Amino acid sequence: MTLRRLLLLISSWLLSLPLVAQGWMGRNEVGFTLGGMNYIGDLNNQSMLGKPSLAMGGFYRLNFDERWSLRLDVDYGHVEGGNPDYIERRNLSFRSYIFEGSMRVEFNFFPFSMRDDHFFWTPYLFGGVGFFAFNPKARYTDPLTQETQWYDLQPLTTEGQGTALAPDREVYTLKQLSMPFGVGVKYHPSKHFTLSAEYGFRKTWTDYIDDVSTTYVDNRLLEQYVGTVGAALADRSGEVEPGYVNAAGIKRGDDSLDDWFAYFNISASVSFDFLFGWMLKKRCDNK
Repeated sequence: MTLRRLLLLISSWLLSLPLVAQGWMGRNEVGFTLGGMNYIGDLNNQSMLGKPSLAMGGFYRLNFDERWSLRLDVDYGHVEGGNPDYIERRNLSFRSYIFEGSMRVEFNFFPFSMRDDHFFWTPYLFGGVGFFAFNPKARYTDPLTQETQWYDLQPLTTEGQGTALAPDREVYTLKQLSMPFGVGVKYHPSKHFTLSAEYGFRKTWTDYIDDVSTTYVDNRLLEQYVGTVGAALADRSGEVEPGYVNAAGIKRGDDSLDDWFAYFNISASVSFDFLFGWMLKKRCDNK
């Protein structure tokens, strides 16, 4: 290969870089989500609806083509539950903030592209894998001081985890895997913006998002391990029926089903070429 031909190839490659970069940036988006997060578990009677609480997040999406996309999400919200009608005496409740990071794949039913006006909307499916952190808390009013505080429940081992009262129960970790999946609808009002609405579930492998899973342990003995407040939060039936204490072995939760949470939201995203295309244009204008 002669030097002249090599120089021509290099020049052609350099001249095409802005076009290649612009095409690449047009397939990338960044956006935010806003919606509600709800919990599915022992303290809402396993309802799929639950009580939604405000949640939000941000994401990056790479569109491989008009059908398939890869999306990275970071979401933050909180879930809560308590006092399901069928076990009012149990009187348990909780609140937990959840921080989740996930990677998922999206499939568009219609060939969807912000640069194509033929299909400006499409339903889609998504599924992937995630990692989330949580920390169940409960509010308790001290009967002597009348002071109300929120207490972290995991260190109190309310079901005897990690003690001689329940040697087969390990202290649960506050960081767990999740499997997000769901459905949604996308719409692009212009070639640079995408709007969407979706509902997604999170399958988890923990039954302790709500700190409730198995059976009561001996409350009097538990107090020796975790103190008065810990024992009071482990068995709150006495707040509803004074003097009542559940005997060891009575069902406190249902360990046959793990807890889930869900996130329904609306989102808005913008393409990289809208955000950074001016840099390429400026570079081309300067040549």
